[in-house]
Amino acid sequence: MPENGETAETTGAATRPAARPGGRNARVRSQILAATTELVARNGVAGLRYEEIAELAGVNKNSVYRNWPDRAELVSDALLRYAEDSAPFHDSGDLRRDLVDFLMVFSERLSSPIGRALSQAAIAAPGNADLDEAVRVAYDQRLATARKRFDSAVDKGEIPPVDSYFLTELLSGPVYLYINRRRRPFTREVAEKIVDVVLAGIHAIVPEGPINS
Repeated sequence: MPENGETAETTGAATRPAARPGGRNARVRSQILAATTELVARNGVAGLRYEEIAELAGVNKNSVYRNWPDRAELVSDALLRYAEDSAPFHDSGDLRRDLVDFLMVFSERLSSPIGRALSQAAIAAPGNADLDEAVRVAYDQRLATARKRFDSAVDKGEIPPVDSYFLTELLSGPVYLYINRRRRPFTREVAEKIVDVVLAGIHAIVPEGPINS
């Protein structure tokens, strides 16, 4: 049987309504990225095989190679997609509530099976440049929305000028401790206490310039 990615994946296409331009490819890419994330979580980067990705995604192997000839780029894109989906942020105009909501979603994603598995995969493979870089970029992307919210709060005059990167690290750090230690559940009350401490610190000391990390 010839390996033709289009033949296997377009069976019955004539009987379906025409998709918008790029729609089908976007769907295939999304399936591949989701499968890659799951397999990285399960087996790590070293054990990642395009054949397994294709099987789990329900596509032909050629589709994986065609979209991502470089494995490191595939892993990075997969974790970035996961990070983007993991920490949505809604700007309600109430900074405290927005930050609390963010921490709750953040904790839920970290404590999910795939979130835990990815953390373990990163810990289990120190020195793996591909995985280290992908996890770093994904982590940074996951927290980027919180940094933007701090920046918008400064622009609106809700808080004084601050180093949003430092504050986001300060805000998210306790969540990792709660999730990884598993001694106590991460509740909304805990999230509120963390946010209140951070916001109190911001308002207690009005710096002449951004806080240095």
